[in-house]
Amino acid sequence: MDGAVTLPLREIPTEGGPVLHMVRQGSPLFSGFGEMYFSEVEAGAVKGWKRHSMQTQLFAVPVGSLKVVLFDARTSSPTAGVREEVVLGRPENYRLLRIPPGVWYAFGAHGEGVALVANLADLPHDPTESEKLPLAGPLAPCHWGDCQTGE
Repeated sequence: MDGAVTLPLREIPTEGGPVLHMVRQGSPLFSGFGEMYFSEVEAGAVKGWKRHSMQTQLFAVPVGSLKVVLFDARTSSPTAGVREEVVLGRPENYRLLRIPPGVWYAFGAHGEGVALVANLADLPHDPTESEKLPLAGPLAPCHWGDCQTGE
């Protein structure tokens, strides 16, 4: 999807548990700092649909596994109308996902445990620059539990 990119992340083994990189200045996915927060997603829970008009988000999942569904509703995008699914989490899919402005997204815990999402946004939270739709709305061509996970 145009502008939605993943990048593998480093895990550095250390005694007592690994160090998990997320992002650093100079990374090809880093566009600036607005705020960073964590979102916990309980097993079976799904959050979304949401899109930002100006904000770019970087997602990493250091705990658990998360399925993220993206939908490109940007009419001027070369991937307009494309729906894409990405799985993030350790150990197989520890990577960074960039979600550009204008792309709808929803996400849910993938598997049986809790997923912890680290979200680095390039702008501070502003409730006037985002919008939400119901999960079962027109963006979901299938029921969440019936969607096949793609890479």
